Amino acid sequence: MAAVLTEARSNFHQGLVDRKTLSLSPDDVASNADKSQRTSVSIALSIARALSAECIPKKLDGQRAGKQFEEAVEQFLKDTFPLLQSLRPGQWSIENVGGSRAEYQIARYEPYSHLAELARAIEGDRNLASVLGNSYEISPDVLVLRNPEPDEVINRDQELVDEDSGQRAIIRKSNQERSIVHAIVSCKWTLRSDRAQNARSEALNVIRNRKGRTPHIAVVTGEPSPSRLASLALGTGDIDTVYHFALPELIDAVNATDNDEAVSMLSTLIDGKRLRDISDLPLDLAI
Repeated sequence: MAAVLTEARSNFHQGLVDRKTLSLSPDDVASNADKSQRTSVSIALSIARALSAECIPKKLDGQRAGKQFEEAVEQFLKDTFPLLQSLRPGQWSIENVGGSRAEYQIARYEPYSHLAELARAIEGDRNLASVLGNSYEISPDVLVLRNPEPDEVINRDQELVDEDSGQRAIIRKSNQERSIVHAIVSCKWTLRSDRAQNARSEALNVIRNRKGRTPHIAVVTGEPSPSRLASLALGTGDIDTVYHFALPELIDAVNATDNDEAVSMLSTLIDGKRLRDISDLPLDLAI
C-alpha cells in the first residue's frame, strides 16, 4: 500500500482532473497555462498529460477554477495534517474561508481577535480609515486551526498548570475558547498580473497585525512558469515557502523544454528551499 501522503497526493490530482480544474482544450492548451507564452503552454501541457487531464470544449472560468483549487487544497490538508500526531499532537481543524470574504473571518481566531474591534472602529471613523487603509486586512483562503486544550490534557503526564500559573496562555481552554491560527495557506491556481504581490502584501499583514506567534504562511499554486513562480518564491521575510501542486511533474516538464533559463530558475528555487511539492506541506506544518 502507498503511504498516506502519496495516496492523498494522487487523490488531490485526481480531484482536480475529475472536477475539470485541470483540463486540456481541443488544441492542447492546459487550463493553467498562459496561452500567450510558448514555454508556459509547453510545461503545462506536459504536467497535464502526466496527470491524465482530459480534453473539454471550454475550460472553467478563472473564479470557479480558483475556488475549486482552494477546495482541493483544503481537502488534501484535511486528509493529511491531522494524522501527523506523532510530530504535532493536538486537536486540529482545516477551514476554507476564501468564499466568506464579506465577513472578517480571521478575527474569529487567536492571535487576531483584536482585529474585530479595529474593523468596527474603522467603519465608524473615516479619518482612521484614511490613515490605516487596508494595512490591517487579512483575507485568507485556507486556515489550519488548533483548538485550545483543557487542563486535563495539559496535565496528562504531570501537573504543569494550576490556578496560580498560565493564566493568560491562549493554548489553555480555561483562559479562552477561540481556535488558534496555526497556518494560513493562500491558494493561487495561476500567478497572473499582480497576484504574487497580493500574496506578499497579505503575508506582511499577517505578520504585522498578530498579537502572538506568527502562523505558518504558505502559498500553494498550479502555476507552470518558473519565472512567475520566482516572482513569488524568491526572497524571504514574508512567505515561508511556496508549494507547487505537482513539483516532480513540473521538474520533468521544464527539463524537457531545453530552456536553459527556465531550468536554471527552477533549480534556484528548489535548491534555495523556496519551492516544494504539496506533499511537503503537511510535514512542514508539523514543525
